[in-house]
Amino acid sequence: MISARQAFEAEWQQARTAWRTGDLNLAFHHLERSHILGQRHTWLHVRSHLGMGWVGWLRSDAGELLGQAMRVLAALLFSSIWVPAGNTGGANVNPFKPMSIPPDLADILRAEEFRRATQRNR
Repeated sequence: MISARQAFEAEWQQARTAWRTGDLNLAFHHLERSHILGQRHTWLHVRSHLGMGWVGWLRSDAGELLGQAMRVLAALLFSSIWVPAGNTGGANVNPFKPMSIPPDLADILRAEEFRRATQRNR
């Protein structure tokens, strides 16, 4: 099974490919998935919000830009303390609301948590 970091990078690359071809909805979808995978890792969490901000910029969406600016700051401050599991990270969702995790991502995150727990118990 791939790690959450590897899955994050795969989603990030798919988002980049989509925004380069002009499919901003698909790009945002992959950034939401990268957010779910990366929100417990500060830099990955920040990157997902920066990517969403970039899509907001490309869409000329002031609400998304403002929302992502606030979320970048929150990601820097709180990623290591608490995150709402499954939250997709867009400005259109409550930043405190836990959300259901897509099954394929849930499998990756469970395996990641198992690896971490195993390493702690050594």
